[in-house]
Amino acid sequence: MSKKKSNNFNLVLTKLISDVFEKSGHKALNYKQVASKLNLHDDESRDQILQILKEETRKGLLSEPERGKFILKELKTFVTGRVDMTADGSAYIVSEDEFEEDIFIAPRKLRNALHGDTVKAYVYAKSKGRKKDGEVVEIITRAKMDFTGIIKLSERFAFFVPDDRKMLHDIFIPLDSLNGGKDNEKAIARIIDWPEDAKNPIGTITHVLGKQGENNAEMNAILADYGFPLEFPADVEKEADEIPEAITSAEIAKRRDFRNILTFTIDPADAKDFDDAISYRTLDNGNIEVGVHIADVSHYVLPNSALDKEAFERGTSVYLVDRVIPMLPERLSNGLCSLRPNEDKLCFSAVFELDHEANVISEWYGRTIIHSDTRFSYEQAQEILENKSGTHSEELLKLNELAYILRERKFKHGAISFESTEVKFRLDDSGKPLGVFVKERKDAHKLIEDYMLLANKKVAEFIAKKGKGKQKLTFVYRSHDSPKEDALLSFSQFALKFGYKIDISSGRETARSLNFLMADVEGKKEQNVLTQLAIRSMAKAIYTTKKHSHYGLAFDFYTHFTSPIRRYPDVMVHRLLELYLTGGKSVSEEDYEKMSLHSSQMEKKAADAERASVKYKQAEYLENNIGEEFKGIISGLTEWGMYVEIIENKCEGMVRLRDLTDDFYVLDEKNYCIIGQRRKKKFQLGDEVTIKVKKVDLGKRQIDFTLVH
Repeated sequence: MSKKKSNNFNLVLTKLISDVFEKSGHKALNYKQVASKLNLHDDESRDQILQILKEETRKGLLSEPERGKFILKELKTFVTGRVDMTADGSAYIVSEDEFEEDIFIAPRKLRNALHGDTVKAYVYAKSKGRKKDGEVVEIITRAKMDFTGIIKLSERFAFFVPDDRKMLHDIFIPLDSLNGGKDNEKAIARIIDWPEDAKNPIGTITHVLGKQGENNAEMNAILADYGFPLEFPADVEKEADEIPEAITSAEIAKRRDFRNILTFTIDPADAKDFDDAISYRTLDNGNIEVGVHIADVSHYVLPNSALDKEAFERGTSVYLVDRVIPMLPERLSNGLCSLRPNEDKLCFSAVFELDHEANVISEWYGRTIIHSDTRFSYEQAQEILENKSGTHSEELLKLNELAYILRERKFKHGAISFESTEVKFRLDDSGKPLGVFVKERKDAHKLIEDYMLLANKKVAEFIAKKGKGKQKLTFVYRSHDSPKEDALLSFSQFALKFGYKIDISSGRETARSLNFLMADVEGKKEQNVLTQLAIRSMAKAIYTTKKHSHYGLAFDFYTHFTSPIRRYPDVMVHRLLELYLTGGKSVSEEDYEKMSLHSSQMEKKAADAERASVKYKQAEYLENNIGEEFKGIISGLTEWGMYVEIIENKCEGMVRLRDLTDDFYVLDEKNYCIIGQRRKKKFQLGDEVTIKVKKVDLGKRQIDFTLVH
């Protein structure tokens, strides 16, 4: 037998031996028993089997518990992971730690597991094709038990049809569990039982939201969908109501007093929660003292109180199109903690002495009391900056001059300027959208942002450098990792199709060329597509106790210190900063890392809820435009269609590939386009197209377009 044939035979024989051990039920076998099961009885084959058994033992696939007897080593046949449902009812188990590849689970092997659930699954030793497959053996934790949807009532029972496209089962509702819900009403249902042999789970209606299509019902449904409660528990409201409003002289004595120093706030015209203020004065040496004063939420929200636990669970305020769902009850967010004008307020402050080149000469951190003299809207402050006259114009103009220097320095060091368009709606009294406009960011917005960035950066640096090595102080940082090289390369190749060159030879050059790109595309039709793609090529910013840098801002250390009314990590930062300023010992890094992870997760949920509310309003706005034509930009591509963003109003919908009847189109993911297989007609991401509004589904928040050729 030739050497090549011998090797091939050995490979086949090794595979057959492996199958024998897998079927043996974990019994030890000698080489003769293996040969017998393979029906090989000649001495040469037996010798080969013995050699293979010894070789596989040496490799660690088999073990030899007693001389001459072999057994298959215990391989990891169970995996714990998260269920990722597909549209056809099958799923994949995503396990980051145990298996690199996802495990396929057929619908009948799911055992009532739902999308997002954490489960234990058995992985078959022999899987079909290339993918590993298995079956769910245990549901460890449910991702969610509450669902929004529509009640469908019949004479003897009701079914609840969930909005969630990945919840593929209707929920059976006994008539005595409707809690006042009526046919076709929008509601929230909770799963209370799912018998093993039942096709559908059994549930109860917990909240009736109102009529389908009604603004309040739909906005509350979005909040519930993403796990945000619709109201504060009674004990939390009670605790907030019992906090005394008066500030005692003893409390004032503990703080640095800024009440006689010019202080003002700059916020949106309709804002009610003012969590930051700026103070300004010229020092005797000619330098400028700028105080960044932040509402002292941690003074009112004490660790482990009902208020604190609720704020931690929520993690963040949620900003839907027509409303704010605050992290803290209104008495705190819009009252006690809000830095309203002409009122004494308690703050946690970062105070900087700046020279006329915006260099930080000295810094101070601590608890303060302030008295805001003026409340500016962004529009009012902008008017003063443009006209160079008006209330506190001299101070605003100097602050703006220094902010420009801070901004330029940040970009010079490699920060990236992402100016994506933010869509806003004009709504009538019932919440119906009357118009859409793009929010402009001018100097007044950027001025405030630059001083908030300065405070966040300097607080993080102060703590990071205070303790090193074993003396390292546990802290909550805002981390933004550098982008993966392949994602940047892919984006640079796409930008080149529009004539924009991205230099990815180094981090500094990447940032420089991305900033040139962002400035170049401003106001152009491809601005949103390129900005969104650039952002997607970046890593996601997270909260962590690890001292990571912030790539997008080019800061070595960064935290969130400036918004404790609406972000729980800022509350943690205030508590830790106060602890370390007063000589306290470092806290458990493990505990704070878990809290940071939860905060990152809630931040993502809030962003998803906000996007969902925009999608709903876009669909509602176009509901009266069915049949109308618009110019649009191809803004996204999938296997089943292409997303188009209307240039005029920024509403986004989908052209489905099944509606393109002139050819058979497929997605070319690598080149960001869809190509017709016969005529090779190409639709590229960023192309301008004319579309017609075909259909609007408010329930699914979907807009369907057709192409106008």
